[in-house]
Amino acid sequence: QVQLVESGGGLVQPGRSLKLSCAASGSMFRTNTMAWYRQTPGKERELVASLSSINIPGYARSVRGRFIISRDNNKNTMYLQMNSLKPEDTAVYYCNTSPVKFDWGQGTQVTVSF
Repeated sequence: QVQLVESGGGLVQPGRSLKLSCAASGSMFRTNTMAWYRQTPGKERELVASLSSINIPGYARSVRGRFIISRDNNKNTMYLQMNSLKPEDTAVYYCNTSPVKFDWGQGTQVTVSF
């Protein structure tokens, strides 16, 4: 069974940076498009960034130019470098495949505030 564990969230001031990590168990990591999602209370989970198995990235318009998605297949780990953070980036961030294939992890809370 695949497990996804997100980490790296926290409280950060607007304009600052944060780097999230997603550790995935199992052998599926290399062959799937992986993605970061985020969710705020009362809203649906939205896709933030994705990275194909051949490292082609895709970004939501709201984060394009500020976030960078990457992966290390040797470590079964995916990253999200978040720069120039805005209060509207505040959310719980999750990782999964795209499209979603596995149970969600616990997520990691990112709060952007003074």
